[in-house]
Amino acid sequence: MKVVFLAGGYGSRISEYTSKIPKPMIKLSNKPIIEHLVNYYKYYGFKDFLIAGGYKVSIIKNFFDKSRIFKNIKVKVVNTGLNTLTGKRIYKLKKFLKNEENFLLTYGDGISDIDLNKLIKFHKKKNSIFTLSAVRPPARFGELKMSGNKIVNFHEKPQMQKGWINGGFFVVNKKFFKFLSNKNVMLEREPFSKVSASGKMFAYKHQGFWKCIDTKRDLDQFGSIIKNKKFNLKLFKGAK
Repeated sequence: MKVVFLAGGYGSRISEYTSKIPKPMIKLSNKPIIEHLVNYYKYYGFKDFLIAGGYKVSIIKNFFDKSRIFKNIKVKVVNTGLNTLTGKRIYKLKKFLKNEENFLLTYGDGISDIDLNKLIKFHKKKNSIFTLSAVRPPARFGELKMSGNKIVNFHEKPQMQKGWINGGFFVVNKKFFKFLSNKNVMLEREPFSKVSASGKMFAYKHQGFWKCIDTKRDLDQFGSIIKNKKFNLKLFKGAK
């Protein structure tokens, strides 16, 4: 099963770094995000990768062309266009995925400890066209529990217990291409709306670790998570 990374956006919300490099090349724990992601999928035995690049795609391509750290894997970096939106980026990869019944898909800026084997098993059991990982978003502010004006409990930035968001780790059936076209659209809008209306879109609920590196603040928080050993990096070393 092939693995697809969406790695072509401008990353404008973290322009402190992306003015010089594409967001997937920002370093976490001294390694680019995309290196962590490749190793994560390698941990589960996946070795065939497609990277949908755009903004500063040559930097990603050069990284994989020159890197000696990846062994026994295949990485193809495809320039899917500078201003191409996520839905059309996937559509442009159709010819590379024609022999795949299902493929894995994720963004180039998210880290999680989702069990990919369980995610795929869930996808197949549901006979799903598009399965996304649903995660609990971390709260941005501390949570107060009050009785009248009296604070009876305080939790510093807890994980939200209500509501789910798209965690960005997907399993996609080839039938999903029926919901795409050459139209330049965001994956998360018209295509998601259409496939969900078909009744063949499912959410795998993940209660564990998840973090999206969207801003400088997110990057700093992840550094603190690693420093305080709140996240085990063993999944990102590339092998069981």
